[in-house]
Order: sequence, then C-alpha cells, then structure tokens
Amino acid sequence: MAVPVTVPERAARRVSPWHFVRLKLRVLGNNFRGQTWRIALFVLGLLFGLWFAAVGFFLLAAPGLADESRYALMVSALGGGLLTLGWLLLPLVFFGVDETLDPARFALLPLPRRTLVTGLLAAALVSVPALATAITAAGLVVTAGALGGWAAALAGALGVVVGLLVCLAGARALTSAFATMLRSRRVRDLAAVLLAVLAALLGPLQLLVLAAVRQTDWGRLDGVARVVGWTPFGAPWTVGVDVAEGRAVAAVAKLLIACTTLGVLLFWWSRSLESAMVGTASSGPARTPRGVTGGAVTQLFPRAVGWARRDRFGALVARECRYWWRDARRRANLITVAVVGVFVPLMVNLGGVSFTTEGGAEFGGGDSSPALVSLSMIFVGALASLTLANQFGFDGSAYAANLVAGVPGRVELRARMAAFSIYVLPMLVAIAIALAVILGRPGWLGVMGGALIASYGCGLAINAYVSVFGAYSLPESSNPFAMNSGAGFTKGLLTLVSMVVSAVAAVPFVVAAALLGDVWLWLALPVGLAYGGGAALLGAYLAGDTLDHRQPELLAAVTPRR
Repeated sequence: MAVPVTVPERAARRVSPWHFVRLKLRVLGNNFRGQTWRIALFVLGLLFGLWFAAVGFFLLAAPGLADESRYALMVSALGGGLLTLGWLLLPLVFFGVDETLDPARFALLPLPRRTLVTGLLAAALVSVPALATAITAAGLVVTAGALGGWAAALAGALGVVVGLLVCLAGARALTSAFATMLRSRRVRDLAAVLLAVLAALLGPLQLLVLAAVRQTDWGRLDGVARVVGWTPFGAPWTVGVDVAEGRAVAAVAKLLIACTTLGVLLFWWSRSLESAMVGTASSGPARTPRGVTGGAVTQLFPRAVGWARRDRFGALVARECRYWWRDARRRANLITVAVVGVFVPLMVNLGGVSFTTEGGAEFGGGDSSPALVSLSMIFVGALASLTLANQFGFDGSAYAANLVAGVPGRVELRARMAAFSIYVLPMLVAIAIALAVILGRPGWLGVMGGALIASYGCGLAINAYVSVFGAYSLPESSNPFAMNSGAGFTKGLLTLVSMVVSAVAAVPFVVAAALLGDVWLWLALPVGLAYGGGAALLGAYLAGDTLDHRQPELLAAVTPRR
C-alpha cells in the first residue's frame, strides 16, 4: 500500500539549491533598491576582489606560463594551502561571513538538513570572495594544462571546484561552531584562554618561519610543499599538477582526501547550524549574585560600574557593560583585540632579534627601540578602538529606544566609550607590561603606555565619527561573524580608514620617542594620558552634535532590512 505524502514533504522535496541562489539574488536586489551607497560599495568591493583575483591568477599560473615544472607543485600546494587557510581565518578576524540568507529564518520550514546545507552552500558561491577565489585558482588549471595537456587541465579544474567547496564549507563550519561556542558563557572563558595561548605562540612561530626562510633552499621548500599537498589544505589544488607529472594514482588519492574533508566539514556545519537555528536553552533559573544588595536599580549596575552615577549616563554605561559581556558578537570582537594585540607587538619587536643556534639558525633580540615600540603600540591602540567603528550596528533596531528617550549624542558616545574602555584598557595595560617584560626593558613601560593610550583615545574620537556616518546593519543572526552581502567590504574599508587616521593622529609619539631620548621615557605616559583622554572627550563632544542631527538616518542605516 502506498504511503501518503503530505504537502510539506512534497514541497521540501521540490526545493533545490537553485531556489536558494534565486532567493539570495532577490534579497540582494531588495537590499540594493534605493540604496545608492550600498551599490557603490558593492561595485567597489567587486573591483578590488577582481584586482586581487587577477594578481593571484597570474601568480598561480606563472609556472605553467614559464614552463617551469619544478615549481608547479610548490606553487600549487603552498598557494592553495594559503587560500584555504585564509578562508578559515579571515572571516573570524576581519571580514566575517556573508549571511544574506540567515539560517535561523529557515528554522520553522519543513526543510531537511541536507537540503538546507546544500542550498546555503550553493548560495555562498554567489559572492565576491567566492568569485575572486575561483578566478585565482583558475591559474592552477592553466599551469596544469600547460604542463600536461587537456587531461591535466580537466583534473585540475575538478580539484579547484572541490577545493573551493572545501573553503566555503570550512569557513561556514568554523564560524558557525565558534558562534555556538561563544554563546555559552561557560565555554567563553576557556575559548579566550586558548586563543590567547595561540596568540602568544604566533610570535615565536613567526621567528622560526623567518629563520627557516633565510636558511632553507628550494629543495627543502619543495619537500614541505609535497607534505602540504597530501593534507586537506593542499590536496585538491595539486591534483592537476600530479596528473601532468604522471602521478594519476596520487591525484585520485588526493581527490578522495579532499572529498572526505568536504563531507566531514558539511556534516560538522550541519550539526552546528542546527544548534545555531534552535538557539541555546536557559541553564536554569536566574540567581541573584552574591553580595548584591539594594533595590532593582542598584542590581542593574554590574560591579565594574559601581562607581557610575545613577543617572542617564550611568544607566547607559551599565547597559553597554552588560552587552559587551553577554553579546556573542561583541565578545568575538574583544577576543580579536586580545589575539592581534599580543601578536603584532611580538612580531614587530622580536622580528629583528638575533641569536644563533648550533644549527646556524638566527633568532631575534636587540634591534627594538623606543620609536619601534611606540609604532607597534600605536597599531595596537588603533586596533583596539576599531570595534566601535560600527557600535550602533550592534544595537540594530533597538537603537530606537535611545532615539525615543531623547538621549543626547554627547552622553551616548561618552557612555559607550566608557563601557568599552572598562574591558579594553586592562587588556592594553597587560599587553604593555608583558611586552616590557619580554623585551627586558621595564624602563620603556611609560613609552608603551603613552603611545597605547594616545592612539586608543584618538581611535575613539575617530570611530565616534565613523560610527555616525558609516554605520551599517548587521544580520539578525546568532553567528557573531555573520555579515550582510557587501558589508564585509564596508567593514574592511571602515577599518582601513579608521586605522590610518588614528595612527596618523598618534604619530607625534613615535617622533618624540625617536628625538627626545631618555626625557621621553618619563614624559610619554602623562602626555599620552592627556593626549588620548582629551582626544576622546573632544571626539565625543563634536561627534555628539552630529549624532543629534543624524539619529533618524542612523536608525535607518542600522535597522536590518527583511
């Protein structure tokens, strides 16, 4: 007897990946309608993506165009491995992932998990990063075809397709899993510690890599490339070269490795995606923290802001402090500040140090100087303030509450700066102390602190203006790394503008460290405190007036379009 099929089941069976692609194109069209600035940013991002893609294409196609089979495997394995690694790491740190189609919006639809995952993966292919990666990887097809003919070119094209799918699935699986992890307050602290340890290891690893590059020869690098070519990072990209060099069995084995990796990533993504769609359940009834006394108003103020006045400014500071501690999207940005803030000073100040091991490899210590330290600290301070470049985007449509309440712009910006600094300033102080200890220069602590505070204060002032004029909406997603289509380029552009202007504003501290000598070791900290604090207050004062006149436009900019 035939089993009756319900209407929802028949509808789910008729849904194909092409439906998700069409839906994404329609959503993109609706988002661009009447938004000239979004269209301009999208076109600009497309042009930048095509330019980088063209450069990457010629770099990967160079061995084939020059008929240099010796370097073909090296370029394919290492270049493809860097592409994969970039797809895994850059969404976490810089651009985010395009979630024009928010998976949470499909939670109530009768769609099988396989249909949802394949559909979202197909929709992810319709993006500027995916197009740029495909054009870049096409250089490997050219190399394989030039060295081994049409058969190698076809094998290379198949490997490139699988490799691109691995990149997309890996980026989505990693960010989705990270989103689930960061929503758990119990796991959050462990994640922060692990990331901090990883960041602390990046400096020594960078020294090892630089020393290896100076000492190694092309033969050793070719051996590294062959090893990478058998890993999921390089396996799909080296298939065409293996066929061109007559290693058909190796090419088939690498395709199997790549396909297995793709299957594992898709399975992992489907599991974390389902968790992100469902959300997290409450861990139990709310409990009153120990030691908290007083009325309801007092309990709304965290201990960190117990000093704040019980007025509009204090309430805003308390609210922002709670959001920075509990919102997964904001926590992700704080972790990024901690990771990069540790890595960059170590890389800059230890990169030129030199001591020799028995094997002849050179490593780092003594080329650092107060000017170089100040320069690295300026970068860290400017980076720390970058999170506020889209501070109203975190609120989204909830910003309407402040608009209705008539919160003055100056009070709004000063409160947001104060709440953010409660978390960031201790991190900056810890970075300065750690670097002074590692370099063995405790006398430079004032120079480090002065440059840090000065650049951080200048960054707060600059980002106050950027957040008012350059705000953009964030998707209503549980994934803290999710971005609307085109917003990734917007974020990158705002990051570049803000960092350059903030660094230029703090350049006098580098000049003073280079020219004033030992006198600056004592003056840097008080001057930096006055300079940075004054810049932040002046920025909040001036940008606050602008905010008062742009509140309706700002609300429209940060409200997600459905």
